Amino acid sequence: MTKLYLVRHGQDAGHSHENNDPGLSELGHQQAAEMAATLAPLGPLSVIVSPLCRTRETAQPLETAWNVAGDVVPAIREIPSPSNELDQRRQWLRRTMAGTWNDIAQTEPWLLPWRQALLDTLLGAQQDTVVVSHFVAINVAVGSAQNDGRLTLFRPNNCSITIMETDGTNLSLLELGEALETEVG
Repeated sequence: MTKLYLVRHGQDAGHSHENNDPGLSELGHQQAAEMAATLAPLGPLSVIVSPLCRTRETAQPLETAWNVAGDVVPAIREIPSPSNELDQRRQWLRRTMAGTWNDIAQTEPWLLPWRQALLDTLLGAQQDTVVVSHFVAINVAVGSAQNDGRLTLFRPNNCSITIMETDGTNLSLLELGEALETEVG
């Protein structure tokens, strides 16, 4: 069985109308350093990271500790939305995250290939891997492992570590990461 360490990115510096791909805040950098200190004794392991700035910056302390470069994998990016406009995206996210994948199949089927690509990437891991990704992406993995169709099963905190395993066919949940009430969007 291959272990997967799913890490939600650190706290971002804040989205704005001018920047919809922010890096980490000062607190986010501290969270990333703490996450790296937690995982460093396990490695070096393979590291894959979403293309967004906040995930790349979250992975950086771990990459430095292990002297590895993480692979940027678009399939583990955050859930795509129909609008890049900040307020519209937030409203869409809140509405969508309250639903199920059955709802999505009826109303927004264009999201299903994103979900499947994410799951295929996780199932295809050949070695123990740290996956630095996003709130909904981590919930997709947990939902698959628990055969639960809700988009939001838990609220992973920034830099929380959810531990899973894959046999190449299925995902198994070993441990949920720390969960807090966080604003997403």
